[in-house]
Amino acid sequence: MNQREKVVEIRDLKKAFGDLEVLKGVDLDLFKEENLVVLGKSGSGKSVLIKIMVGLLTQDSGSMKVFGQEVSRLKKRDLNALRLKIGFSFQNSALYDSMTVRENMEFPLVRNEKNLTRAEISRRIEELLDSVGLPQTINQMPSELSGGQKKRIGVARTLILNPEIMLYDEPTAGLDPITCGDINNLILEVRERYKTSSIVITHDLTCAKQTGDRMAVLLDGQFDALGTFEEVFPNAEDDRIKSFYDYNFINS
Repeated sequence: MNQREKVVEIRDLKKAFGDLEVLKGVDLDLFKEENLVVLGKSGSGKSVLIKIMVGLLTQDSGSMKVFGQEVSRLKKRDLNALRLKIGFSFQNSALYDSMTVRENMEFPLVRNEKNLTRAEISRRIEELLDSVGLPQTINQMPSELSGGQKKRIGVARTLILNPEIMLYDEPTAGLDPITCGDINNLILEVRERYKTSSIVITHDLTCAKQTGDRMAVLLDGQFDALGTFEEVFPNAEDDRIKSFYDYNFINS
C-alpha cells in the first residue's frame, strides 16, 4: 500500500448552518488503498464532510481536494466526472424495490456508459454478483433478500462503475453479528480486489477495528483523535472517546 499518495486532502475545512458550527476547521487525509474509519456521534458532521467531498455542499472556508482537485471550484462537467470515481454504499442499500437485482445493477451502468453491449453489461453484472457471493440473486426482487444480502448487492451496484474511492455509510447497521462479520470481510475484499480507497462511517467499533487502517474521531467539529485502533482505543484518556469504546465493548 502506498501510504504517501493522497487521494483526499482536507485542510482547515469549516461549515456552519446559521449559528450552528458543524465543522470547525478539520484536517484529514485519505491515502491510496487505505480504509479510513470516521467515527462520531449523530449530528457530529460526518455526513456533511461526505457531502462536501462529492460537491453536494460547499464549505464556508478551507480546502477539500479529491485527486488533487479543489471540489468547490469544479465546473459541473468536471464535478460529474469526479462523482463517477466515488462510490457511495448507502446505509439502507438504496435498492429500487420495483426492480430485480439485475435491473438495479444495470441502472447506473446504462445511464453512465452508453456504448456497452448487452453481453458486456451482463458479464459485468454477473462478475460483480459473483464477487460479493450472490450470483443466484440476479433475478430476485429486493423484497426477497435478507438485510445482509441487500447490503452486498448495494456494494456490488456501487462497484459497477469502477470507483476509485468507496464511501460506506454505517455498513453493519441493523445486522446480526455473523452478518456484520461477513460485511466487514467484504469491505476488505473490495479493497484487495478493486484497489479502492475507502472511508467507512460507523458507530460499530468491531467494524472499525476489523476494516480500518486508521481511525478518525470527529468530536465537537474537529478530529480529536487520529491513528490506528490500538492508538485511539481502548486506553483513551478523553472521556468522549472512551465512551465509544465502553458503549461497544462494556455496556452492550
